[in-house]
Amino acid sequence: MKNLNSVICFIFLFILSLSPVHAEQCEIRILHINDFHGFAEPYNPFGSDEMLGGIAYLTARMNALLNEKPSLLLSAGDMIQGNNWANLSQGESVIELMNTMKFDAMVVGNHEFDFGQDVLKKRISEAKFPVLGANVEGLDMLEPFMIKDINGIKVAVIGIVTEDTPVSTHPRNVSGLKFFSSESTAKKYVTELKNKADIIIILSHIGHHADRILAERVRGIDVIVGGHSHTKVEKPVRVGNTIIVQAWEHAKALGVLDLTVKDGKITKFNGYLEEIKPETGKEDNVVLAIVEKYKQKVDAVLNEKVGDADVDLDGENVRRKETNLGNLITDVMRYASGADIAIINGGTIRTSIKKGEVKVKNVYSVLPFDNYIVAIKLTGKQIKKALEHGVSAIEEGAGRFPQVSGLSFKYKRSAKTGEKVNEILIANKPIDPDKEYIVATNDFLAAGGDGYEAFGEAIKASGDFSIIGGVMKGEKVVYSDSGRWLRDVVIEYIKEKKRIDPTVEGRITEIQ
Repeated sequence: MKNLNSVICFIFLFILSLSPVHAEQCEIRILHINDFHGFAEPYNPFGSDEMLGGIAYLTARMNALLNEKPSLLLSAGDMIQGNNWANLSQGESVIELMNTMKFDAMVVGNHEFDFGQDVLKKRISEAKFPVLGANVEGLDMLEPFMIKDINGIKVAVIGIVTEDTPVSTHPRNVSGLKFFSSESTAKKYVTELKNKADIIIILSHIGHHADRILAERVRGIDVIVGGHSHTKVEKPVRVGNTIIVQAWEHAKALGVLDLTVKDGKITKFNGYLEEIKPETGKEDNVVLAIVEKYKQKVDAVLNEKVGDADVDLDGENVRRKETNLGNLITDVMRYASGADIAIINGGTIRTSIKKGEVKVKNVYSVLPFDNYIVAIKLTGKQIKKALEHGVSAIEEGAGRFPQVSGLSFKYKRSAKTGEKVNEILIANKPIDPDKEYIVATNDFLAAGGDGYEAFGEAIKASGDFSIIGGVMKGEKVVYSDSGRWLRDVVIEYIKEKKRIDPTVEGRITEIQ
């Protein structure tokens, strides 16, 4: 019996020797950015004279922080599209940057699809790090997760992108792909990985509000590193046992999250944002050389002056209220197409233009998407439906908020969905629900993008509707100029006018 007990004791000790031991406390660091959108150079955000950002300055600070303790460098998506610096090379410049910075992983954002799947596949093939997308089916180059050993701690990173991607990029860019629920995907992979990793991170491009809901509904997530909503989360948020972080936008901040781990569990955490400002002598010279290389290519193409702006053009507030820049662009669309009215989503407009000289590159930054003007026939009832959809998610900062021309309307945010909009006037007359009006928009919304079903339903209801060679045709389509991008039409307009000074006119009024 004594010998048997000795054998059992020996076997038990042997098994223990094979098991991972985390008795010692250790620290690991997660560094993160999101929604870079190709803003490689420092810039003045709208309404501020202070220069912020600059990826060369962020990299220098990042390297200093990486050297302090074992770290993981993550991107929460929307990296390769947005600013001219990225757009001219269709994101190649950004991937070169990220390879140089030695990212450990990124999740695919909805705007990674904006150049189409062929370009996205090329960018993924160039990346020296995994690009994640656990809830995307049909793009095999995306990995669902990765596991990395950081100072003896096994860290699993699961990538999830917004389910709204099919309506937040042009439908042709996601043809053949399926986007599954964030919640069901997270549950699936957390269950699969809970015995294979000590810490589970969701690298999320679904927005901060959705991150909080995900943390409430899915147990077992240790950390959510978020993006998509451009939220400035200065200190980590704790929902249940899940730590949630997000690092603003455009390389204006670097997110830092320090975790203390014991026995494979997080026992303590501390997080903050490092705000990035350009300071001479505090840049990474290797990254700066990459920025300058692509900047020269962009400047050679886009430095032509097109006119002058006598006022600041507000692209900052296009997701929440009428702006003078929204008015300018929709006026141009209505003028170019001969439509009665124009409606676009605020998300089409990506940045502002400062008072003074306007160059090609400024307009290209405002309108980076390859969209063209389409004018279609909509009834008054369908126009109201479109406007109701447009004001349905202001609190979320959704890109669907409308900018308009040729019409005015009032809305009440607290009213029921579908009953928020009233007092719609077209040509200073109350809208007729049964009358057809010619409405200018872009091909993205005309195809039902950003959830604007009223447009898509109207043109597809035509028996002869078709898209041939990228051009929309049909009984309800009265104008479709796929030969000129919207940004180029705006440039032509500014050149013609020479000076512009659009104003806010009361086209959109919120009733308290």
